[in-house]
Amino acid sequence: MTATSSQVTSEELLAVILTSLDENKAEEVVQIDLRGKTEICDYMVVCSGRSTRQVAALAELLVEKLKSDFDRYAKIEGKDTGDWVLIDTGDVIVHVFRPEVREFYQLEKMWMPATAAH
Repeated sequence: MTATSSQVTSEELLAVILTSLDENKAEEVVQIDLRGKTEICDYMVVCSGRSTRQVAALAELLVEKLKSDFDRYAKIEGKDTGDWVLIDTGDVIVHVFRPEVREFYQLEKMWMPATAAH
């Protein structure tokens, strides 16, 4: 798949991100549709890695995949510590956490729609 950065839709970008995370053994992957809810991005993806090394590797592999597939350079923050890495692709923001850090921040609860079951 080779498309220029300006031609790729947020849905195509999301699909490649989810595939990359799945292939690289990310855990508890959650996608949140934010279209029409915020100007920040169209989608947010939250996932976990088992260790600081895996968190950093998931982020690095994802950034490389986006560069090779779409010639898109994503902004990445937090990779050096490996507790919480943020990858900003423009249309999709990806958060990769160590499980303990993810539990502490509970980021997806802030953005997910409220459900009827309590």
